[in-house]
Amino acid sequence: MRAAPLLPLLLAACATGPADLPARLLAVDAAERAAVGVPPLRWDPALAAEADRWARRLAATGRLAHEPGIGDGENRRGENLWTGTRGAYTVESMARAWAAEGAAFRAGARDLARTGHYTQMVWRGTEALGCALASGAADVLVCRYSPPGNSAGRAPF
Repeated sequence: MRAAPLLPLLLAACATGPADLPARLLAVDAAERAAVGVPPLRWDPALAAEADRWARRLAATGRLAHEPGIGDGENRRGENLWTGTRGAYTVESMARAWAAEGAAFRAGARDLARTGHYTQMVWRGTEALGCALASGAADVLVCRYSPPGNSAGRAPF
């Protein structure tokens, strides 16, 4: 018996949202990463579980904020957040909003306010991604990246 057909079901169990959420988000990330010559990410169920916990909290409270301490210590993570009208956006359009920041990216410039989501997506040293989608008054997408990107003094790719 092959375990591969069960993989999408196992991955979906670790994240809120549609069962094909991992494949759909990995595809958006892979396209952006390929465009700058960096390898695709692998899905990490543990990151997805972390993202799920935080996405549910944000959706329940109606606020959008990075999890305190997410970028600190030995267990650092990168984190991209998105929120919008409930049911109005696909997960691809959510992730493409981060990717669109690439139009403002200039090599050598450090402007995380304008391009930080994009540079996290394409960060060469990042290897794994886990995301979750939760709904409250709005939809909230949380993606976690490991190792994190956006390190001071380093180019993303």
